[in-house]
Amino acid sequence: MSKRSRLPRRAKGPGALVTGGSRGLGLFMARQLAERGCIVTIAARDAGELERAATQLREGTGATVRTAVCDRAAVRALVREVHQRDGLDLVIANAGVIQVAPVAAVGAAEFGDAMDTMFYGALHTSLEALPYLKETRGRLGLIGSVGGLLGVPHLLPYSCAKAAVGALAEGLHAEAAASGVSVTAVHPGLMRTGSHRQAEFGGDTAAEFGWFSTAAGAPLLSMDAERAARRIVDAVIQRRARLVLTTPAKAAQLAHGVAPGLTTRLSGVAARLLPSAAERGALRQGAEAGEPRNPIAKLVRAWGSARNDRAVRRANQHEPGPRTSS
Repeated sequence: MSKRSRLPRRAKGPGALVTGGSRGLGLFMARQLAERGCIVTIAARDAGELERAATQLREGTGATVRTAVCDRAAVRALVREVHQRDGLDLVIANAGVIQVAPVAAVGAAEFGDAMDTMFYGALHTSLEALPYLKETRGRLGLIGSVGGLLGVPHLLPYSCAKAAVGALAEGLHAEAAASGVSVTAVHPGLMRTGSHRQAEFGGDTAAEFGWFSTAAGAPLLSMDAERAARRIVDAVIQRRARLVLTTPAKAAQLAHGVAPGLTTRLSGVAARLLPSAAERGALRQGAEAGEPRNPIAKLVRAWGSARNDRAVRRANQHEPGPRTSS
């Protein structure tokens, strides 16, 4: 591992904080930081998940803190605690939720939930961490998504919140540069994190679970999450302004930038291929959504999601919990 991929040693630290760090991409990034000598604190909502995650991280690398990132006072206390105990050199705002459903099957509440966790969670974390990061000329990473670079059918609450995170990261990068703090906007594409187990599905839940879990694990479309975590941590430490991961995500970003109207029309074509049932009702987590009823759809899902299914236990996604996934 090159020196450029490590943080400088300090009398206290280097200290790192990862929100949404109890499972999925957040847990993999925490592992990467621990391997680079950081004292890592992971924060999430679920105490049981945090306890399991702690056993997967190297002993003595930091702490786990139960925190709801939509509560700014709780985030303020979390950041202060990490700063006082370990120093604060690097922060990654990663907490998120995934809701998969046609827009007719969700309401304003689902959009509000997505914004509270992903946008306001990133905003609270950024605003509370920046004063401490200025003292250490530290690094801040905000996890957006290719879903925030263009509107994705059946993922609209997620896309809207991630678009706001991307704008926040770019603006903060420009404003914080003079103080020596770097802000990295990260836009991953599909990754094999096992998140299909924790994502929430509406409308025809079995069919929605089928297409999402297939795409999230399909070869060529998705990326190994541990490899993604390594590249993200490298980018944040190296103070890169922006990172887009996976070839399909880069292609989608380019196409939307060059021909946004055409890209939007093509998204409309893709939307017609997705499940049409849009009945309102309670969203169900992937572990409870059921399998597609069509035999061919079952075979396709089994093929596409096999790699993603293998990531479930390694990513601490094996039991449904509160909505704090990535």
